[in-house]
Amino acid sequence: MRVIDHMVAGGQTATDAASTRQGDVFDPNSGQVQARVMLGDAALLERAVAAAQAAQPGWAATNPQRRARVMFRFKELVEQNMDALAHLLSSEHGKVIADAKGDIQRGLEVIEFACGIPHALKGEYTQGAGPGIDVYSMRMPLGIGAGITPFNFPAMIPMWMFGVAIACGNAFILKPSERDPSVPVRLAELMREAGAPEGILQVVHGDKAMVDAILDHPAIGAVSFVGSSDIAHYVYRRGVEAGKRVQAMGGAKNHGIVMPDADLDQVVADLSGAAFGSAGERCMALPVVVPVGDKTADALREKLIPAIDALRVGVSTDAQAHYGPVVNAAHKRRVEDWIQTGVDEGAELVVDGRGFKLQGYEEGFFIGPSLFDRVTPQMQSYKEEIFGPVLQIVRAPDFETAVRLPSEHQYGNGVAIFTRNGHAAREFAARVEVGMVGINVPIPVPVAYHSFGGWKRSAFGDVNQHGMEGVRFWTKVKTVTQRWPDGSPDGSNTFVIPTMA
Repeated sequence: MRVIDHMVAGGQTATDAASTRQGDVFDPNSGQVQARVMLGDAALLERAVAAAQAAQPGWAATNPQRRARVMFRFKELVEQNMDALAHLLSSEHGKVIADAKGDIQRGLEVIEFACGIPHALKGEYTQGAGPGIDVYSMRMPLGIGAGITPFNFPAMIPMWMFGVAIACGNAFILKPSERDPSVPVRLAELMREAGAPEGILQVVHGDKAMVDAILDHPAIGAVSFVGSSDIAHYVYRRGVEAGKRVQAMGGAKNHGIVMPDADLDQVVADLSGAAFGSAGERCMALPVVVPVGDKTADALREKLIPAIDALRVGVSTDAQAHYGPVVNAAHKRRVEDWIQTGVDEGAELVVDGRGFKLQGYEEGFFIGPSLFDRVTPQMQSYKEEIFGPVLQIVRAPDFETAVRLPSEHQYGNGVAIFTRNGHAAREFAARVEVGMVGINVPIPVPVAYHSFGGWKRSAFGDVNQHGMEGVRFWTKVKTVTQRWPDGSPDGSNTFVIPTMA
């Protein structure tokens, strides 16, 4: 049985690990255990922190251009290994190869942004702030940062975090999900091959014990997290209490508003991917569609049913499959339980994906696509994140209700509006209480040089992921006020603090 080990500077093996606990890594297609991952503890983290402390000062002193060259080389190596990485990712997560490559590519776009770090780190300068006095600022690395990442994007989200953090001059300790840990380890190997010093990017595996060790360790200055909202709140609260800078991204229940003038064929095509792609295991999936008016709702439903029936569920290596299995048996049960909850609450189950079996892979973690209609805001299945291939129709009588539904929801990650009316789109974007808005764009994940972040219980902390927000998160500002006296003997160079007067 293959054992997936930590990647800690100086070498770490199963035989010398401080902890010998292991977790199962499944092949979601077959339902069988394919590997075991070592689960570390606080003693292992101490080793990683010591290696980071030894490496980080020299890395911070390396000029930004040279750090950028490492990022360029890392990008090249990931691109050269794209096929192997995508197959490795699919084998543990279950998403189809095309989605796996998309996962990697979206992470690489942040690496591309990090290649421009010399420009992003430039500070501010004021000449003559006072008599002979200049003031300038510098962005300095924090020291050691850590990332705690979820199973659903084992390449993209780690690269969102460590790409910017390392380019800014920090060392980084990554704790990926123990459900699909191999790709993060491989990325760390490629970063080392690209020229990053040993100890600058390390991977530790673990469960809550490792998470708590990271949150409590005094040498780790900042923690970035993506996962469920309850855990995000826990991470934020415990990390801040320990004096850390924390950004913690939580769950989502993204809505797609369909106006009466929308192109319904395009909406259905967009929903097929946004609601069901990657088996719905995306925080930016679109699991709720809100048609405005019953006429719009009836027409949309009529078009959705055959489109859903045409979706192909297959193994992750099936090039014709629209999506593959969910990540493990527990998550499959959770999604199916939410479907039953929706039925019990009185929603109309139009398409039932439970009981789906793929010939030859009967033990795999597959769920067929499901569609609910006449879901109401009072239903628990609407309030909570299902995180599976389930689409809910919530009918809105008018535009005001369509604005209010996502605005009043506990999550505020993303929202989309489908319309040909520019005024309606502009009004919606300005008024809706959600962090990321798409206008005829079903999954409004910003490009890498902007930033990613939701509102309400979708995000805890004040700074978003990647882009210039990421640079601000992974650095601290030092401001210098300087004067160079000319040594006049008459004492005319008496120092005066600059003021606004």
